[in-house]
Amino acid sequence: MIAPNPAQMPTLSRRTLIGGAGAVGVATLLPATVLGQEGGAFGPARHGMSIFGDLKYPEGFPHFDHVNPKAPRGGEMALQVSASGGNQNFLTFDTLNMFSPKGSGAAGLGLLFDSLMTSSGDEPDAMYGLVARSVQSSADGLIFRFALRPEARFHDGSRLTAEDVAFSVTTLKTKGYPSYRIILKDVVSAEAKAPDLVEIVFAAGRSREMPLIVAGLPIFSKAYYATRDFEAGTLDAPLGSGAYRIAKVDVGRSVSYQRDPEYWARDLNVNVGTGNFDRVRYEYFRDREAAFQGFTGGAFTYREEFTSLIWATRYDFPAFKDGRVKREELPDNTPSGTQGWFLNTRRPQFKDARIREAVGNAFDFEWTNKNLMYDAYRRTVSYFENSTLKAVGKPGPEELALLEPFRGKVPDEVFGEPYVPPVSDGSGQDRTLLRRAQQLLIEAGCKRDAKSNLLLPDGRPFTIEFIEDEPTLNRHLQGFTKNLKLLGIDASIRVVDATQFQRRVEDFDFDLISRRFSMSETPGESLKAFFASETANTRASRNLAGIADPVVDALITKAIAAPTRAELTHAVRALDRVLRAGRYWVPAWYSGRHRIAYWDAFSRPATEARYGFNPLGLWWYDAEKAKKAGL
Repeated sequence: MIAPNPAQMPTLSRRTLIGGAGAVGVATLLPATVLGQEGGAFGPARHGMSIFGDLKYPEGFPHFDHVNPKAPRGGEMALQVSASGGNQNFLTFDTLNMFSPKGSGAAGLGLLFDSLMTSSGDEPDAMYGLVARSVQSSADGLIFRFALRPEARFHDGSRLTAEDVAFSVTTLKTKGYPSYRIILKDVVSAEAKAPDLVEIVFAAGRSREMPLIVAGLPIFSKAYYATRDFEAGTLDAPLGSGAYRIAKVDVGRSVSYQRDPEYWARDLNVNVGTGNFDRVRYEYFRDREAAFQGFTGGAFTYREEFTSLIWATRYDFPAFKDGRVKREELPDNTPSGTQGWFLNTRRPQFKDARIREAVGNAFDFEWTNKNLMYDAYRRTVSYFENSTLKAVGKPGPEELALLEPFRGKVPDEVFGEPYVPPVSDGSGQDRTLLRRAQQLLIEAGCKRDAKSNLLLPDGRPFTIEFIEDEPTLNRHLQGFTKNLKLLGIDASIRVVDATQFQRRVEDFDFDLISRRFSMSETPGESLKAFFASETANTRASRNLAGIADPVVDALITKAIAAPTRAELTHAVRALDRVLRAGRYWVPAWYSGRHRIAYWDAFSRPATEARYGFNPLGLWWYDAEKAKKAGL
């Protein structure tokens, strides 16, 4: 099958402007003798910040190590979107405002906006100055001051000031898409202290990552929105300050960006060797087959392949055979995150963890992987798969110290080996697993009626509807639903249009839904967005399962407050154990590889960024290759 549809792969990380990194270890900006309001003394300025204070690059560094500083600029990369933020929908778009609660935003809009700081790509949680030349914090870590570069400009030539930064933070907190509002709740205020100095005040107990989240937010023009409705869906190109401007829009079909030759920060050290394409174009397709055919014909030039069937059997078209199209598998050493079918515990049929486990037993991964996915994937078992944060084996003393206060409030298995989905016999209908599922359903109070239909403990028929926005997963769901029906559950698959799908996800109007969320190596506020009680009933939150468990909340608090990376790791592993014991999802699969195909018109740096696979940002157009490829 696939690693789920790119349209179903939202990310929650600083790099996608929604959050998820860590706290700060910044020194500060003003002399130590200068006092901040309630926060006490401010220390000296630093050119960057990270969660635990460690920075790889010194002040004045020439460029990041993973770039080619001499990369030529020119040409075009055309692609499909592979990560989402805000209100974006991967199958269509109807607005150029991805930050509003209204509409479906176009791909690539982040290219228009600069932020205070930017991630390095080869450090897990470090950021360096972009619009901000330096940063300082108060002694208590609740006040941060960013000094801005006086040369920063919007595309209309107007100066980007602290007023614009304060407006942007406040507006996203109060009027932005719900994910922004949720993640910015611990921002108390954003205020311009001078044209080039903005002060951000955070609430006591704020998450470790909040300053980095704010530093990565897009910056809007306050003057521009003085006469415009920020929340409106619109096809007017917004005023930005980033490396690209919107060039052409074909609503629902494609959106193109043109590199701004006058971009104010084009020679800044954090931008050297990046943003090398003159043009960037995103193409939309309603289904994967149409997208693949478009790629083979050159409608777009770069593709990350998420369908194992296509990867294994379809690369036999002329352009591939004659070498004009290349494909590669590159290692993906970043966390693979949470991929699977989330069970909506807001629905009565999924209140009982025994029922949730029974549903999971009906999915035969081994058969699916062998017969539909060419054995291309491994089973996802952890919410932090493919990372050091994944719980393995029995908890060590540090994890036990965190878990012991909750003994009796969590399943006993939390104190032993973490839950791992059972391995089937690969038949597609493992009788042992189905018998175990039947036993769990009976223990939960379910019964069969005269027609062998399964009834919930309250006597209502047990039904499950899988909703999808395109039919690619149907083949994989057929075996799943067949086994559910053997258990007496009325299981069905429904494909809805992209807009309806997005609204139903935002309104939690589903039984089971397939999603993948990527995780950071240093998770913080993102843990609340996915798993905390406070987000369980917040519309459009990422807490799809509706998890509302005080033990989970307490462990999230421990993780967010962890003063060292080692303590963070222990806290997240303990959290992983509790979440897995809750049976909130049916884990799917991951590859640990980037499967990419591209028309041979590009070159790239010799060294890949460790924490940010980013061909669009780091590759460049190779005119000589492109000519040979007929482009």
